[in-house]
Amino acid sequence: MNLNIPKAHKKRIVIVGAGFGGIELAKRLSKSDFQIVLLDRENFHQFPPLLYQVATAGLEPTAIAFPIRKLVRNRPNVYFRLCEVREVVDSQKYVKTSIGNLCYDYLVLAAGTDTNYFGMEDVRKYALPLKTVSEALSIRNYVLKLFEKAIRIEDEALRQQLMNVAIVGGGPTGVELAGAFAELRNKIFPKDYPQLNFANINIFLINADDRLLTSFDRKLSERAAKDFDRLGIKLMLGATVTGYDGDTITFKDGATLAAATVIWASGVTAVKFDGLDRATTGRGARLKVDKFNRVAGYENIFAIGDICFMSADRYPGGHPQLAQVALQQGRRLASNLALAEKGKQPAAFEYTDKGSMATIGRNKAVAQIGRFRFGGFTAWILWLFVHLLFLIGARNKMTVIFDWCWGYITYDRPLRTIIESKSTSPRE
Repeated sequence: MNLNIPKAHKKRIVIVGAGFGGIELAKRLSKSDFQIVLLDRENFHQFPPLLYQVATAGLEPTAIAFPIRKLVRNRPNVYFRLCEVREVVDSQKYVKTSIGNLCYDYLVLAAGTDTNYFGMEDVRKYALPLKTVSEALSIRNYVLKLFEKAIRIEDEALRQQLMNVAIVGGGPTGVELAGAFAELRNKIFPKDYPQLNFANINIFLINADDRLLTSFDRKLSERAAKDFDRLGIKLMLGATVTGYDGDTITFKDGATLAAATVIWASGVTAVKFDGLDRATTGRGARLKVDKFNRVAGYENIFAIGDICFMSADRYPGGHPQLAQVALQQGRRLASNLALAEKGKQPAAFEYTDKGSMATIGRNKAVAQIGRFRFGGFTAWILWLFVHLLFLIGARNKMTVIFDWCWGYITYDRPLRTIIESKSTSPRE
């Protein structure tokens, strides 16, 4: 098979991954004297910070997904191919993909992360991950089908087990999921299922650490915990999950918890590529890079975003795996590659921390920006504004604004639909 990329008298930069970093890099280099080839296993750029809202029927999936081809439509120097990169053969400067091989002069790995199950195969089999739009839809479908099943069951104890939701992971994803499910339970599902007793339905937020949002100031973690208490969410802190069989969660101390829905938001691991020296990987399988984002031991291979590990004075354990890091690394690498072609010295990457935020629920959020720490309505409004700002596409922004306004005014989420593919094309 052939990727059918035109031959050019330009050096070729192959970018693997159309996340924040990969897209930013491609845009910045689109008018440079390089040929840019962007590879991704999906044909759209997704907005991960709002995946939880798709999973909880707050947004439609297309509102947080933007077609890659539309992004590169007016950039004739950028070529996109839908495929999966399987191996890097640096000795001959090419990558093996699911649709053929592709040579490169520079290779940039920006493929992000996958869910980390910490070696627990039963958790991998039965728990629900949340890393992609399709996984968000799977969660929505799964939960809605369980409620349709629960309404047919007379046994109250079995009903409760079916409707209990356990979220593992106390980072921003887990916290935001828990808040969204609390609103579904408290305000929306009771109107859809009046026969069910929602007073006995539990939402558990489980975290191995002794507090939520460990990357935030401790006072903000405590504030989030108090907000969850008001929402009726049961916090299980210092609880390490060791297994899940589809019905029961087991913990390190021997305790168990019955739940038919377990959403796994407890860590990530970098996407791996065959062919790279294992010595290049660090914590979380992230690729070790120098201050110019060059992968250790390689001259023309770079990594940006969540997939890379760059130690710095302020971040000895690597930069936080946030969109802002990926965006800033994409911009810096674009500049450095252009400088290198002119024989000029590249500049080292320095991260500018623009703050962190997490929403807990309606009118509730926490934020830390520089020396400022605050929460409540102000933090929530700021969270809304920032996420709209970084969402790609005018239509997507308008769709999200409408859905948010509708939900806020009516306490309703009109996207509670079970949509599944019943068959696949015989030509696939």
